[in-house]
Amino acid sequence: QVQLVESGGGLVQAGGSLRLSCAASGRGSTQAAVAWFRQASGKEREFVGSISWPGRKTVYARSVKGRFTVSRDNVKNTAYLEMNSLKSDDTAVYYCAQSRYQTVSDSSSDYIIWGQGTQVTVPA
Repeated sequence: QVQLVESGGGLVQAGGSLRLSCAASGRGSTQAAVAWFRQASGKEREFVGSISWPGRKTVYARSVKGRFTVSRDNVKNTAYLEMNSLKSDDTAVYYCAQSRYQTVSDSSSDYIIWGQGTQVTVPA
């Protein structure tokens, strides 16, 4: 079974940047799409961005398009979420997830392996 571990979260001022990592380990295939979701306190989990296998296609939520970039290093079995021009509305726990498919998707039901999450805080 593949396990996902996120890292790189923290406190950053508005307008700043942060890069999250999602490292995959364990038995099983990682030849699948990977996505980032986030959940702010008291709100439902929402889609952020997704990257296909092996990485030719990406898709983003409208709220982050142009500011966030999803990428992956298939040799290192690691996916990344580069976040720029951060706003207080970006404050949330960020989760990476691996899909059952190779194509991008914004539906959480397509993702079958989830990490434990990493907190990103952007003070107002």
